[in-house]
Amino acid sequence: MKNSSKQNRLIRLSLPSKGRLCDDSLALLSACGLKVYKPNPRQYEARIPNLPELVILFQRPGDIVSSVRDGSVEFGITGLDILEEKRGDTEDILILHDDLKFGGCALKLAVPEEWQDVQNIEALQSKAKSMPEALRVATKFPNVTARYMDTLDIDYSLIYAEGTLETAPSIGYADIISDLVSSGQTLRDNRLRPLKDGLILKSQAVLIGNKQSLKENSLTLSIARQLLEYIEAYLRATDNLAVFANMRGTSPETIANRIFEKCSIPGLQGPTISRVIVREEDPNWYAVNIIVPRNELVKTVGELRAIGGSGVVVMPVSYIFDEEPPRYAAMLKALGINSVK
Repeated sequence: MKNSSKQNRLIRLSLPSKGRLCDDSLALLSACGLKVYKPNPRQYEARIPNLPELVILFQRPGDIVSSVRDGSVEFGITGLDILEEKRGDTEDILILHDDLKFGGCALKLAVPEEWQDVQNIEALQSKAKSMPEALRVATKFPNVTARYMDTLDIDYSLIYAEGTLETAPSIGYADIISDLVSSGQTLRDNRLRPLKDGLILKSQAVLIGNKQSLKENSLTLSIARQLLEYIEAYLRATDNLAVFANMRGTSPETIANRIFEKCSIPGLQGPTISRVIVREEDPNWYAVNIIVPRNELVKTVGELRAIGGSGVVVMPVSYIFDEEPPRYAAMLKALGINSVK
């Protein structure tokens, strides 16, 4: 029998309670049109006025994973590194969005700088075989690190550390470390060096959901769609620009064919073309509007000019909504649910 209290209560989304992940999560939701309203900064609960059925909770990143896993919270935003460390062997958690464009870092193996002969994993394996005892690896991510180390031909032992890892080799309680690396400056300051091919996990912020609640609670499914709808629409828009240009031609179809033949980026489905109302006698002016990737702007403007475009105007795009968010469709497939319109 389903838990009626969970069926009737409001849906919950847990965000990191402090730090950069918290700030970036709030910034993302705000940019997506889902601004979090938290009148008292000391409270661990907030609301999104545009989603009145959703309650925002603030937890530690590791607790977010545990809460989503046991179903006390339906959704959460946390780091992929924390998720992979805390999720366990169950399949109760579903990753709904795997790239929220913040929280980027990498879990890597790092060795002391004086190990000049150890530049890669192959050399580390040779080094470990020459050591009198098992290679000692200090880490805050024992589960993820163990899964990686088990794939190597190395006799090792893990040392779980809560505090600063970078000092472990220098004070002698570990030989190497497995730690998160962003710029790498902290490692350099402590005379450590990441192995060139010692990447254990590439991490970033992810949106996760409780699989059972998504399958059994229609409100959870509805909230998932709205979250993914606005997050995807915003993130997709940040990578694109709207380009407008005036162009002479005998008809919209003639101009469209010119664009299809001569331009490498004709827009999302194609250009939008409309007549320009002018005072002069020549009526054959049309306005062309196309959406282009931001990194293709210079190329696009050059191509439009080459086929007669003038008065080119470029504007940012706030949102690009698809007929159905691709990640929502992927979520339904993972749940074994037919598409819900």
